[in-house]
Formats: sequence, C-alpha cells, structure tokens
Amino acid sequence: MTGALAKPTTAELVHEAEQFLYLEAALLDDWRLDDWFALMHPEVIYRVPAPGSDHLDPRHTLQVIHDDHLRLGGRVTRLKSKHAHAESPHSRTRRLVSNVRAEQDGPHVVVHANFHVMRTRLGQLDHFLGAYRYVLARDGDGFLVRERVATLDHGIVEAGGTVSIIL
Repeated sequence: MTGALAKPTTAELVHEAEQFLYLEAALLDDWRLDDWFALMHPEVIYRVPAPGSDHLDPRHTLQVIHDDHLRLGGRVTRLKSKHAHAESPHSRTRRLVSNVRAEQDGPHVVVHANFHVMRTRLGQLDHFLGAYRYVLARDGDGFLVRERVATLDHGIVEAGGTVSIIL
C-alpha cells in the first residue's frame, strides 16, 4: 500500500483487522499453533524475505521463509515436536502489533502493521522488528490468511542468529 488508499477505509474494517491480528498474536504467544494454523487459507503464502529483498520478486530472490499451506503445516508440526531442537523447550514470545492499516481490495482485505516480537529462550532475549503485510479473505464472520509477509527491519544475526519461531 503506497500513497493514498485504493478505497476508503472504515473504522469498522480497521477494527476487524486489528482484532484479527491481536488474536493471531495471542495464539502464537500462547503456543496454540494448531489454532493459529486453522486461520490459514488453503492457498496461503507465508514469507519472510531476506533483509533488503522485500521489494524484489520472491521467485528470484532469497527468502528466509517461503511456505505454502503444506510447508507451513509441516513447520507447525515440527515446532510442536520434541525433535525441533531449536524450540525444545519452546521459546516464550510476546508480540506487539501496532499502526494497523486496512483497505478493502476487491474480495480481500489488505492489512499493513508494524511488529515487535520479543523471544526469550534459555536466558537469551532476542528482538524481531519489522512490518507485516496480510491479504485476508473473508470466512463467515472472520478472516483466513491468504498471504502473510513479515519483513524484518534488520538482519537475522542482529535478532539472535536464527528464526525458529513463526514471526
């Protein structure tokens, strides 16, 4: 979303988007990964672009994460297993989501927000800062995530050297 919004944004739409993002953050922070995964559309794309490549075509640039529904489901399964050594015991996280903006784009709602994810694990505190871009599809009274892009404002090394959690 650059420049003026494509369509007028209503306070109700922004509120709905905020509540959805807050629910998603709470599910992830509470390690309710199956409930979080249930919010994903069958055609979801979840990406974390490599720092500095967020404006480039993801088909031709390095991505830290580039998952479709199948790979994202596998990621959730691995994170819940004791075999995910980078997350056993699992991290404790707190997500702060702010500056939520939303616009109706045909059948979808495009949402932009800022994030600060704090992760503690084994006495180490890591910070992940950046911006989200969502494409949400209506599903009854709620939404399903069609696309979720978490763009970091820094390199991975500055955030503790690994992304073993869902940003």
